[in-house]
Amino acid sequence: MFRKNLVIILTAVIISLIILNLFLDTKEFNEEVPSYINKDNTNFGYKISAEEIALGRVLFYDKQLSINNSISCSSCHKQEFAFSDTSNLSLGQNGGETGRHSMRLINTRFSMEEKFFWDERAATLEDQTSKPIQDHIEMGFSGIDGNPNIDSLIEKLEKIDYYQKLFTMAFGESEITEKKMQKALAQFVRSIQSFDSKYDVGRAAVNNNRKDFPNFSDSENRGKQLFMSNPIQNGAGCNRCHRAPEFAIGPNTLNNGVIGVPGDSTATDINITRAPTLRDLVNPQGGINGPFMHDASITSLSEVVNHYNKVPNNPGLDNRLRNAGGNLQLSASEKVDLVNFLLTLTGKKVYTSEKYANPFDPDNRFNLSELLSESVPESSPLD
Repeated sequence: MFRKNLVIILTAVIISLIILNLFLDTKEFNEEVPSYINKDNTNFGYKISAEEIALGRVLFYDKQLSINNSISCSSCHKQEFAFSDTSNLSLGQNGGETGRHSMRLINTRFSMEEKFFWDERAATLEDQTSKPIQDHIEMGFSGIDGNPNIDSLIEKLEKIDYYQKLFTMAFGESEITEKKMQKALAQFVRSIQSFDSKYDVGRAAVNNNRKDFPNFSDSENRGKQLFMSNPIQNGAGCNRCHRAPEFAIGPNTLNNGVIGVPGDSTATDINITRAPTLRDLVNPQGGINGPFMHDASITSLSEVVNHYNKVPNNPGLDNRLRNAGGNLQLSASEKVDLVNFLLTLTGKKVYTSEKYANPFDPDNRFNLSELLSESVPESSPLD
């Protein structure tokens, strides 16, 4: 019996050490943010917690957060696609389609815009994180049509051993609440950052967006000038909405001219005012990280540039896209230059970094179990 109790105690210690080794390198999670990045929508006084990020990472990838254990946050926000999806619309827990395209989650923290979702219906990132879980189509804990609600999910998670340990490590107690889940998920999403692009190398060398970057080609530098300059200066004016160096949308931005509703060619949606950063539109190999816009209606950067070169008018169109002198009238070569500049905003490490990766194995088993079984062989006598 003594040996059995000793093994149980050692097992608990090993689990804690494994968690620490897997997740809790505070230096790793507090990556240096470039000095020229100054926008941050994190609540004042909100401190980065490696323990909460660790819990958030597990929650983000755990399919048990859906009612039938089939869908996780990562099912629609995939690391290899800058935490977006290459499908036009992602599939929910029962095969239904989401209402809009999956938004990239790169650098969500680095923006003055605090609201989330394409239509900004979530006041904060914390508020956003649990809404897909409670969506009837997405993860199913909606509490409608006989489906269980968020309280049922909490009861479900309370029966999972590793959550008892992870919540205790993150919050000092094992009690699971929606607020704690929201905070942990938001901590993990805020930790997903990408600042190792070609643009960042040039920006660090010159420290001025208006000057040519020494590591850029002539075309990339011309594209940068087009991006930064207003139409009255013969530019494209992109920077008026997608402010460098974060390339994030600002508060109070209005409609961008795309008003389609997926699956309904007769409907319009002019309430789309939020957009992700323009960083990591494509992966390091040059492939797009999924189609563009909330309705996934544009499938290449060239098409995106063409759209803004001749924005269709609509009642909710942002005034910054209403050009008094007519359309931008970019030349073919200017469009190429602008696309080449946008390609420089792609990072590298975020696509493969282990700290953002799935901690579960292909059978959706938590990796701690495998590591633990290797540490305590099955042949070990327990009594």
